[in-house]
Amino acid sequence: MILLDSSVIIELFRKKDKQNTLFYKIAESYSELYISSLTHYEVGIGNKEKHFDYWQTLCNNLTVIPFDKTCSLTAISIYKKLTGRNKMIDLADILIGATAVSHHFPIATLNAKHFERIEHLEIIAHL
Repeated sequence: MILLDSSVIIELFRKKDKQNTLFYKIAESYSELYISSLTHYEVGIGNKEKHFDYWQTLCNNLTVIPFDKTCSLTAISIYKKLTGRNKMIDLADILIGATAVSHHFPIATLNAKHFERIEHLEIIAHL
């Protein structure tokens, strides 16, 4: 089980050689792929019309994890720690990272620099 950050999905859309993406490398190593409801939202609003069918097919093969109260409490804790250390990251990254931490999933991302600031988060940036 692994949670995919938005950056992994965005790379999949942008690269012509899909098999040379982190998504494909992750899919070879992990049988269960998850995204947070926030990743679903981020990719959905940024999705180009020409990618709509591809996105729908991809979503049918991923499990979307909702952002619930446990995730919210984890995100609050992360936010306060980052603020206290003056190491703030994007709110979406905090919420996605909190989802991974709350569910004890490693996170696959191309934005390891930000996610490294979140304690107790296992990061997969390449394979």
